[in-house]
Order: sequence, then structure tokens, then C-alpha cells
Amino acid sequence: MRVLLIEDSQKTADFIKRGLEEEGFAVDAASSGEAGLLLADRNTYDIFVLDIMLPGKDGFEVCRILRGKGIAAPILMLTGRQEIADRVKGLNTGADDYLLKPFAFEELVARIRALLRREKQIIPEVLQAGTLVMNTATKQVALKRKFINLTAKEFEILEYLMRHPDKLVTRTMLEQHIWNQEFEGNTNLVDVYVKKLRDKLGAGGTKFIKTIRGSGYRLVIK
Repeated sequence: MRVLLIEDSQKTADFIKRGLEEEGFAVDAASSGEAGLLLADRNTYDIFVLDIMLPGKDGFEVCRILRGKGIAAPILMLTGRQEIADRVKGLNTGADDYLLKPFAFEELVARIRALLRREKQIIPEVLQAGTLVMNTATKQVALKRKFINLTAKEFEILEYLMRHPDKLVTRTMLEQHIWNQEFEGNTNLVDVYVKKLRDKLGAGGTKFIKTIRGSGYRLVIK
């Protein structure tokens, strides 16, 4: 999952970014509302973590602009101000949740995961393609009832493919969803991870994940 963190405190941003990356998220960070909006125009994000007190455009204005652009991804607002009026204003401008500073990092992660589950509630937590089964809640993958150990990136790639069965998933789509803006798109890293994933799936690897020459990949669900 790809996160856009908009936070002007470098110390806080570094802490959140490092922690979320350790949890398996791809994180881009911006230190102002304007910089965050530029990234939002350039990339697709699964969720926004947005501080209210920002230089230039504040969090309320950024939230309003994001929603005005038709961006529907969840927005979690952060603030050190405890006034109820601020919380009401944030929710009214389009935010989905609110977290007061200082907060426990575990709560931040729990709220992010809850918002992402709510966003994808029409999609089951257990995904299946033939004898390949994935539980997105427990992060477990099994092929013919035999569990397979995947790295975080391998799991993310397979989950993205399984959420788009029988559809072309381009390398660009995988790059934008799984890596942050520091990713060098001209590398063959996506192909390397797909090969590793296929190897771990064994004989079924090429059966489930088909290469669409010059375009990307397709997960076959039969």
C-alpha cells in the first residue's frame, strides 16, 4: 500500500515514514500542503496521512482540494489541537479519521489499516486463484494448502495481482502502487521480484502469473 505523508515537522515525518516502511508500506513524504498536492497530482495513493498545521495551505485546505479533485482515498488527519471544532471541521472537509498528537505509533498503524479495510470492504480479506489462497489479514499465502514464506514486497505484488484477476497489470501500475517516488522506474526490479515470486510458487508460478510481453503481467484464476 502506498501512503502520502504530509507533515512539516521533519523529526515527526522521519519517525512516521520509517515506522510505516517497517510495516511494509511504501511512503512518500511532503513538508508542505503545496508539495503534497503536487505529489498527489503525480502519483496514486491508497491513503493520505495529513497534518493540519502546515505552512502555506493548511491541512483543511489540502483535504478540500484533494476531495475537489475527485480523490476518494482515505484521509487521516493529525493535529496537536484538541478543540472539537477542529475535528468537526476536518471531517466536514472530507477527512475520514482524526488522530491527536502525541499518539502511539501502534494506534496510527491500526487506524491506517482500519481505514484501508473500510475502503476495500467489498473485497474479501481472503483472496483465491485456484489452489492459491491469500489471507490479507494474517499475511499468509498457501498453495495447495502448503504455506509459502514471502517477503513484504513479494506479498504486495501478489496481493495486487490477486485483487485484479485476469486483468493486465502493467509494470508501471506495480511500481506506482508498491514503491515510493525514490524508485527508479527504468530498472528491472519489478521483473526481479516477479521471478522470485514465481520461484517460490514453484511449478505453479508461471501457471498463475502470465507475462504479457511488452506490457506486464496477468494473474490467471483458473
